[in-house]
Amino acid sequence: MQDRKVRVRFAPSPTGPLHIGGVRTALYNYLFARQHGGDLIFRIEDTDSGRFVPGAEEYIIESFRWLGIKFDEGVSFGGSHGPYRQSERRDIYKKYVQQLLDNGKAYIAFDTPEELDAKRAEIENFQYDASTRMQMRNSLSMSKEEVDKLIAEGKQYVVRFLIEPGRDVLVDDLIRGEVRINSSILDDKVLYKSADELPTYHLANIVDDHLMEVTHVIRGEEWLPSAPLHVLLYEAFGWADTMPRFAHLPLLLKPIGNGKLSKRDGDKLGFPVFPLEWHDPKTGEISSGYREKGYLPQAVVNFLALLGWNPGNDQELMTLDEMVKLFDLSKCSKNGAKFDYVKAAWFNHQYLIQQPDEAWAPAFDKILKAEGINATTEQEAEVVRMMKLKVIEYVDGQGNKRKRNISFPSDLWPLTRFFFVAPESFDREDKFIRKNWTENTASEMQQFCEVLEGIQDFSVEGMKAVVDPWVETSGLRPWNAWRICLVGAGQGPDMYELAAFLGKEETLKRMRFAIETLK
Repeated sequence: MQDRKVRVRFAPSPTGPLHIGGVRTALYNYLFARQHGGDLIFRIEDTDSGRFVPGAEEYIIESFRWLGIKFDEGVSFGGSHGPYRQSERRDIYKKYVQQLLDNGKAYIAFDTPEELDAKRAEIENFQYDASTRMQMRNSLSMSKEEVDKLIAEGKQYVVRFLIEPGRDVLVDDLIRGEVRINSSILDDKVLYKSADELPTYHLANIVDDHLMEVTHVIRGEEWLPSAPLHVLLYEAFGWADTMPRFAHLPLLLKPIGNGKLSKRDGDKLGFPVFPLEWHDPKTGEISSGYREKGYLPQAVVNFLALLGWNPGNDQELMTLDEMVKLFDLSKCSKNGAKFDYVKAAWFNHQYLIQQPDEAWAPAFDKILKAEGINATTEQEAEVVRMMKLKVIEYVDGQGNKRKRNISFPSDLWPLTRFFFVAPESFDREDKFIRKNWTENTASEMQQFCEVLEGIQDFSVEGMKAVVDPWVETSGLRPWNAWRICLVGAGQGPDMYELAAFLGKEETLKRMRFAIETLK
């Protein structure tokens, strides 16, 4: 086992959108593979044909493309262990089903759903196992002639795994240590269904993991109860020596209350639980996604990495490469991790404000167009530059330096609206306005208007050359009142830069409106 190249897999089912918990599982597999110089396989588990949802597979692939989690082989990536879509591996599974039947490790059962329901009504807590199997219609309780006859007649059947009771099954888990389960509590799981000629999850995964040379199975805690069965299946096939190591990750829990994180929690509290926006082809329902909400993929990955894993230091902001170096399965928690959506927004804020100016442009342009504003690329870039300098960090009315909580691009519009839309009214109860617009302010602003009207060069330098001397000789300090005129509140960038951006005509227009409105 130690000499084998590390190979892990992420194997979602195309039954709908990818849950954010699944993203974390894939991320941990990615970090583990990269740290050990191994391979990450992308496999599609589509053996449950009744639950297949059109577009789900493409959605999952696009999600990982956006997040920057790259696979080495699998569906849409190629590789030498394909096919990687389980529905395309029917003949492979049939061979191994027959092997179990021939070796007495499995048996054929003809019980109908109605017969199973009747038995459940008859026996409390009914389980198809060593204590009940001989009461059912299967190849253990029937003659070979009867079995052959039913198969020849085309009767539908399933193949069940034969669990021998009374044995302690050991699961050596990299996160939880030794887990022992007595085989008597396990039922004879269905491994194959003749109705669609496809295996169930349990058989398909064991066969695929073996043939694809998977060395470690890193998956969610919800799969822990099936681990003893998988150990027994490996032994039944004679593959115990190449059985992968298991690691069962802690659940992602609700932010409030108890239980597993669900879409309902996101709908209730206003955060996404899917990486991308999802349009349900059956119901038409649209579910929000992290990408469309305005999250940066680096922020989502960083946030998820720390939900259930502690790098052993106080570092919170990490690149993927840094995570790869620090990742250690033994430092994953055994307990569930509360999904802190407020912390997720904090991570996005950190990454958002570190972006270069040009990276803001696409999202900002989309916001402006949604508001019916057509700005030039140069105007957008200039607003972003000024905003990052003076709008995100600002000084309040008491002279305290503060930061605005910009977690998403959508937060920009209230802070930048004044660049494109003139104040339409003024809140006379606003502290900044009350403090800086007194009985003499209107006449002072009128004087200032006359000074600005005489300026030919309305650039920052051109204005400073005229206004600074006037301020010195007049003794007036027009800055805060000027800000009220142009912005309508105590926010915004340097006033010279703002006026230069607006231009002479718009600056004077706003000033005259404020003088007339506020008196």
